[in-house]
Amino acid sequence: MSKKVIFMGTPDFAVASLKSLIETGIDVLAVVTAPDRPAGRGQKLKASAVKEFALTQNIPVLQPEKLKSPDFIAALKAYQADLFVVVAFRMLPEMVWDMPKLGTINLHGSLLPRYRGAAPINWAVINGDTQTGVTTFFIEKEIDTGKIIDFSKIDIAPNDTAGDIHDRLMVVGAKLLSKTVGQIFDGTATAIDQPAAEATHAPKIFKPDCLIKWDNTVKATHNKIRGLSPYPTAYTILYKEGQQKNLKIFESKPAKIINSNKESIVVNEEGLFFLCTDGYLKIENLQLEGKTRMKTSDFLKGFDILQWHLANPHQ
Repeated sequence: MSKKVIFMGTPDFAVASLKSLIETGIDVLAVVTAPDRPAGRGQKLKASAVKEFALTQNIPVLQPEKLKSPDFIAALKAYQADLFVVVAFRMLPEMVWDMPKLGTINLHGSLLPRYRGAAPINWAVINGDTQTGVTTFFIEKEIDTGKIIDFSKIDIAPNDTAGDIHDRLMVVGAKLLSKTVGQIFDGTATAIDQPAAEATHAPKIFKPDCLIKWDNTVKATHNKIRGLSPYPTAYTILYKEGQQKNLKIFESKPAKIINSNKESIVVNEEGLFFLCTDGYLKIENLQLEGKTRMKTSDFLKGFDILQWHLANPHQ
């Protein structure tokens, strides 16, 4: 039996899966990825990570602006692929995902039906979960609701960031996806309905969601920081005599310090600490507005943070 696939994806996370499919002997007829976009200070057009890799493999690349475009639909049909494989791509219209005879499968960065949606890795860490994983499933009309084919689990350590989990799931997911595709072509894949009652959601994260107001516990605030690191990044606002500056925080650590005055900002020989509702959080890695990212020890050498203050709604 032929093993002809069209692969759809955009970021680095998807490249590992595409590479794995090729290495396991799957015939990737073409890739579908986002159009080139302006990037960087020069706003030069930049290709997606998937496109860059596909070109090194001499795989044709399709970059439709609109997924219902007649030209794009005709191009897809002309390839006569048996299966479409989707990793970190846009939501597909039914006329696309229903096209191949073996269906369209997706690799999702959670243990479905938990964390359906755009930001499953971030929300798993923000919520303090100790385990997550990846799931392969058949795409259906409602997003992330199709029949589950297979899954792999990984543990989340107390100080893992969303970036750490992303990188591990990228590798685990690539392996799982190749296994799933092989089973589909061998006729040994099974698919089961998702237990809808167990579903949770992972909506896209916007800048207001990233603001830390310090009105929560040390644990919850630490989880928020690591769940948004390195992107889109938690931040707080420093105030001083009518001025304000945004301060991004990439890394933190729950701390045990005693400060009877309960000052919102503490600096001592151990480092920089911000007050939460039940104690202090040590800030390890940050970026002041207009500056580069740096270790807190370097930041404190050039910035007198004690001249500023935090808004602490709990005080």
